[in-house]
Amino acid sequence: MPELPDITVYIERLESFASGKVLLQVRLLSPFVLRTALPPIEEIFGKEVTGFRRLGKRIVFKFADDYYLVLHLMVLGRLFWKKKGCAIPRGRGLAAFDFSHGSLLFTEAGTRKKASMHLVKGKERLGSFNTRGLEILEAPLEAFGQRLLSENHTLKRALTDPWLFSGIGNTYSDEILFAARLSPVLQTRKMSDGQVRALYNAAQTTLAAWTGRLRGETGDGFPEKVTAVRPDMAVHGRFGKPCAVCGTAIQRIVYAENETNYCPRCQTGGRLLADRALSKLLHKDWPRTVEELEARHGRE
Repeated sequence: MPELPDITVYIERLESFASGKVLLQVRLLSPFVLRTALPPIEEIFGKEVTGFRRLGKRIVFKFADDYYLVLHLMVLGRLFWKKKGCAIPRGRGLAAFDFSHGSLLFTEAGTRKKASMHLVKGKERLGSFNTRGLEILEAPLEAFGQRLLSENHTLKRALTDPWLFSGIGNTYSDEILFAARLSPVLQTRKMSDGQVRALYNAAQTTLAAWTGRLRGETGDGFPEKVTAVRPDMAVHGRFGKPCAVCGTAIQRIVYAENETNYCPRCQTGGRLLADRALSKLLHKDWPRTVEELEARHGRE
């Protein structure tokens, strides 16, 4: 799922490509992507786009006369800038936003269509999409600590809770926790002041660094390769590969559709966390430490 760094760069490029321009029409290939009937989508045809903003992982188009179009890309939704009137591809195409100088294509890979658009009028209606998660890049340490400790959750759960923190999902939570050298299952209310500070610094550094990196890759163009797994990430998507710091194989916890990646030596003191998808099957055969795991694979 595109998260804060990806959404930030999307918005910056949308500002450059479409802010101040008039939306001619919206072509819907998948009528189910538009989740609102009132006001009708036709009411923003011919209106100027006055700007864009981020609400968590959502992209908000601001139009004249207090209209707002809210896009949620979910896991596999993506945006592309194309020539005006471009064809909407069958299978993955959802909609196209036509301007006089080009078209914004909205797509979603896969068969389970979860991406959505909502059109609302008025800031009060727009506010219903705001979970009011803390913006970590704008928050001081004290506010971060208060929000983190306001509920007792595992760190992975806390970082990805949109009602606690804004814009962080599966990908960057893994990277933040690795940078902080903290276990994804550490309970928030068991954290020391030093651990809270380490997590805060790691979150700010990781999010800012990746935003800058993606911004540099995109340049003056439009993001074309938005993905949750990148080869230069520290742990996310690197299950079984060696940690760049200590060489230990990156491990994972799989639960439902989510996967958490971590380094057991750097983050959990050498202890393997039970993978819910496997531990119930393996029971006593499930290794408890890195040493046990390496012994089973013949490593000394």
